[in-house]
Amino acid sequence: MLYTIIKALHIIFMVSYFAGIFYLVRIFVYYKDTDAFSEDKKTILREQYTFMARRLWNIITVPAGIIMTICGLIMIFLNSGLMKMPWFHLKLTFLIGLAIYHYWCWKKVKHLAKINGKTLETANLKLRQANEIATFILFLVVFTVILKSQVIEYWWQLITGFFVLVFLIMMTVKLVNKKGKDKK
Repeated sequence: MLYTIIKALHIIFMVSYFAGIFYLVRIFVYYKDTDAFSEDKKTILREQYTFMARRLWNIITVPAGIIMTICGLIMIFLNSGLMKMPWFHLKLTFLIGLAIYHYWCWKKVKHLAKINGKTLETANLKLRQANEIATFILFLVVFTVILKSQVIEYWWQLITGFFVLVFLIMMTVKLVNKKGKDKK
């Protein structure tokens, strides 16, 4: 029963964490979108986006990430057999990717505060594409956890499907970004 409760908490805080990460990178995109605005509007919005990013990071994303991680570690402690499962090793590999992405987000939050309303140097399209990285990681982790040993057995079909999905999402982002520029 304890394991199931911890697992439920792990999932709840995983959802909260990803919601924070998804919205955080969206705030970076919105910040970058202000480049074309008048100085007054740009100043006000950039100050607001910087404030929102910092609050989202400190109040939702990091606490949810910590609780998610603690629950995950407790689950490993309660079920040490997980560490012998190949699919679980794959999940941990994807979580290393998530940790790297988390670090990148943290550096961007710090950078926004540091530049004090100045222009964010990262290209808009790069930020929009970076916004999809958490989605890819979420897909990889969820499919790995749900399919377990089938992920190992059917790895090449899943990798192919994943790359097709990545390609479609990236092309959609480019298309949406292009249409947005055409409207201006």
